Amino acid sequence: MKTRFVAEVCSNHGRDLARALAFVDAAAEVGCAAVKFQQFKVRELFAPEALRARPRLLERERWELPESFNAELAARARARGLAFASTPFYRAAVDLLAPHVDFFKLASYQILWSEMLGAVARTGKPVVLATGMATLAEVRAAVECLKRNGCSELTLLHCVSAYPTPIERANLAAIETLRKAFGFPVGWSDHTRAPEVIERAARRFGAAMVEFHLDLDGRGEEYAPGHCWLPGEIAWVIQNLQRPQPGELRRSMSCDGDGRKEPLALEAEEVEWRSDPSDGLRPLLAMRRRLVREAA
Repeated sequence: MKTRFVAEVCSNHGRDLARALAFVDAAAEVGCAAVKFQQFKVRELFAPEALRARPRLLERERWELPESFNAELAARARARGLAFASTPFYRAAVDLLAPHVDFFKLASYQILWSEMLGAVARTGKPVVLATGMATLAEVRAAVECLKRNGCSELTLLHCVSAYPTPIERANLAAIETLRKAFGFPVGWSDHTRAPEVIERAARRFGAAMVEFHLDLDGRGEEYAPGHCWLPGEIAWVIQNLQRPQPGELRRSMSCDGDGRKEPLALEAEEVEWRSDPSDGLRPLLAMRRRLVREAA
C-alpha cells in the first residue's frame, strides 16, 4: 500500500496569497498527494474567558487564512495534481469550504465536538480525523458520530499533540491499535521532524497517510518550535520511501511505543484546550472556569 503524503501549511502562509500558492507548488514538487490549510477565526476559536485571561492569543489573528483565498488555492492544487483539503474550526467554515475541498480534515482538538463532526460528515466529502490526546473510547464516539451522519470514507490519523514530539513518545504502534479497533485506514500526523519516524510509520505500521507540517524557508509563524519540515528535508524522506528497505522491519524501535491509545503526560495541558462539546470553543469548560479564577 502506498502512503499518501499531505502537506499541512498551518499558519505559515502569512496571510499572503502568493506565499500560500507557493506552498501548493512546493507540496507538488516534493511528491505530496494533497495540500491542507486551516480555516479559523481566533474570536470564534477561543472562548471569551480564554481571550481575556490569555490576551496574547489574539496575536494569532495574523495567522488567519483569508476566506477569499480558497478558490484560487483549490484551483492551483488541482492544476498541480494535488487534492485540496482544509480544517474548519468554526461551524460556518464547513459550508464555506465544501465547494472547494476534496476532503475535510478534523483536528485532534475537535474530536469531542459532535456538532462539527456531524456537519462535516453530512457534506458527503471524505473525512480525515486526527486522534491526538484522545482515549480509544473518545475516538470510538467520534467515529460513530461521523458514521451516523453519513461519513463512509474515513481515515484516522494517530498523532501526539506535542510540538515538537520527542521520537521516543511517537507510540507508532497505536496505528495498529486504531486499525484493528475500527477497520478504517490509519495514518500518522507527524510532529517529530524525524525521518526514521515517518519511515517506520509507513514501512512497519502501514500508515495509509502521513501528514506533516511544511514551511518554505524557516520564516513561517510556526517554524520556530521545531515541528515543521522544509521542502528539501521532506522530499528526501518521500523519495527514500520509494526504495527497498533492507533489514528486519519487525525489530523494536524507540518510536514504536506500547500501542495504547490514551493521552500521554506531555499532552496533559493540550487535553484541556480541546473544543468543548457544548459550543465548540476552546478550552474545555473546566479549564475556562480555572482561567476565570486565575484572572480574578
